This record gives sequence, C-alpha cells and structure tokens, in this order.
Amino acid sequence: MAAMATGLSWARPGTTSCSARQGISIGPGTGIGCLRSRARFLSSGLQISWPPSSSTGSSSIGIGLTRRRRRSVIAMSYEAGIGVMGTKVGMMTHFMPDGRAIPVTVIGFHEGNIVTQVKTEPTDGYNAVQVGYLRVRDTKLTKPELGHLNKIGTIPMRHLQEFRLVSVDGFELSQRLNVEDIFKVGDLVDVSGKSIGKGFQGGIKRHNFKRGPMTHGSKSHRQLGSIGAGTTPGRVYPGKKMPGRMGFQKTKIRKLEIIKIDPELRAVLVKGAVPGKRGNLLRITPAKIVGKNIPKN
Repeated sequence: MAAMATGLSWARPGTTSCSARQGISIGPGTGIGCLRSRARFLSSGLQISWPPSSSTGSSSIGIGLTRRRRRSVIAMSYEAGIGVMGTKVGMMTHFMPDGRAIPVTVIGFHEGNIVTQVKTEPTDGYNAVQVGYLRVRDTKLTKPELGHLNKIGTIPMRHLQEFRLVSVDGFELSQRLNVEDIFKVGDLVDVSGKSIGKGFQGGIKRHNFKRGPMTHGSKSHRQLGSIGAGTTPGRVYPGKKMPGRMGFQKTKIRKLEIIKIDPELRAVLVKGAVPGKRGNLLRITPAKIVGKNIPKN
C-alpha cells in the first residue's frame, strides 16, 4: 500500500532487473538498478532505509521512506530605516530660491501610517515593523483583516506593509508615523510603486529593439525576427525577449531628493518622477547606502 500511495513499483527481494514502470529495483544487496531512475527518485526528496525496521511488519515491502524537511528562508532585504506610505498627487514645477525651476512630484498622505505589528527575532525569526495606511470602511475589509486591526484597537486600513529593520527598539503598537518626524528637506529617499500599465506591446517598444528597413523591398519592418535555431535546439530558450504585457510592475526609483515638506497640507515634494499615475500607492523609505545606513552583509 505504501508503494501504491507513492506511485513507485518495487522488484522482489533478490532481483536485479529494473521495474518496467519506474526503472527502480530494490533488493538485498542490489541497491537501485537504474541510475537515471535513481536520480529522479532522490530528487523528489525521499530517502531509502535498508534493511526495513521491524515496525513495518514481515508482510510489508521492506522500504522505509522519510521525506526531507525544507527550511523556510526569509528573503526580504533590510531597509535603511522606517518608512511611510503615500499617494501620488501629480507633478508640478517648483522654483528654488536661486531661481532654478525643477520638476517635482507631489506625494500626499491620507489618514494612516500607523504601526499595526512589531515583529522580533525571538517570536517571528526577523525584525520588522508592519504599518497600515489609507482608512476605509469596515465593509471593505475581510473579517480576518478586521480582527487583526481590532486586536490593537486601531482604525480599519486598506494597505499593510512591512519594513524590515536591523532593530525595532522604540516602536509601539498604534504609534503614528509622521513624515516631518522621519524625513527632512534635503534627504534622499527611495520611492517604489506599481508602474503605469502599457498593455500588450511589441518588441520595439517593450525591449527597445531596432526596426528593419522601411524601403528597398524589405518585408521585415517591426517584426520580431528569428527566435531561435531550427533542429538544434528546436525550441525557444526560456526568458527570450518577445512581445507581451508591459508595465504594471513594482518599480523603485532610488535616491530622490526631498525638496519641501508641508505638514499643514500633509504633502511632500520630491525631485523627479515616481512610478505610477495619479492616485498610485507609493512606498517611501530612506535611501540605501551600503556601509552607512545598512550593513554590508
């Protein structure tokens, strides 16, 4: 029954021929007959113990299977410091005191940016601060989301994001994060968000390919062209740059300078452009400078 459950067929003890179905023969002293099947068998994460333990019984197949446990790995990068979430309002021209006109992006802040959870190394395996943003009605959230926020007695919020930090000392539940307390004029920040979706586009617009000749009888103007050889390898390599959906991906613009902070209007002016269109959710964090505000390793 164990062999049927795992989808494997076994040879009788003492035989050396491979199974017709899986190519695996297991018997006393014979090991695994076919190396190719052995590689497939071991790659599935199963281990073979021989001879069988007494707990399997005399009428059992005589193979003990144990599955290897995979350890979860946290692959989130450290932030240079605590950040906030905002909403893109639009772009405008800002005149500096010396008369220079520079393009800036206006980022507004709705009600929110409240600490909803503090994760620590002993309890969660890493240090992080979870922040909520953008107040909504209770009907817009699910019951698990409402229960998570009601546990700390805060308002219902649409977005929850984590900021992984080296240390979480000084952060408390329901703590409000003010932009003017975290950033100041002249600071460099990293702004990330979803880029504007372009829909299905060709290779020229999506990957900056060159077009073919438009005259002299050319039949290839904006076509993609060859996508691989014929008989060898007889397939298209994975990752080949081809037409497809463009945009609407997470994008980060690094080291943008803060030009002005207006606490009354709850807005920040950042030099340059940021991802997305008006109303897009943005994540603003201190700019990463390796060796200065984040560890080298």
